[in-house]
Amino acid sequence: MTLREGTIGNSYQVTEIQLEDKIKHRLQMLGMTKGTEVHVLNNKKSGSIIMKVRGTRFAIGKRIAEGILVKEDTNEQ
Repeated sequence: MTLREGTIGNSYQVTEIQLEDKIKHRLQMLGMTKGTEVHVLNNKKSGSIIMKVRGTRFAIGKRIAEGILVKEDTNEQ
């Protein structure tokens, strides 16, 4: 599933980032790498996502959210 399909309040684990290299590199610099836990804080109707990654909150647009593949985080506490 993609991060765009994520549910508010749930945590997911990044499995793959399918975006152009420039954006992929920027996300990696922000701490979003394969295996990283992502907590969805808000999923706007416009497609933007507000999330928490490694203790930092930030927002991404619909196109970027659709390029981030995730799975349900089974290690959620």
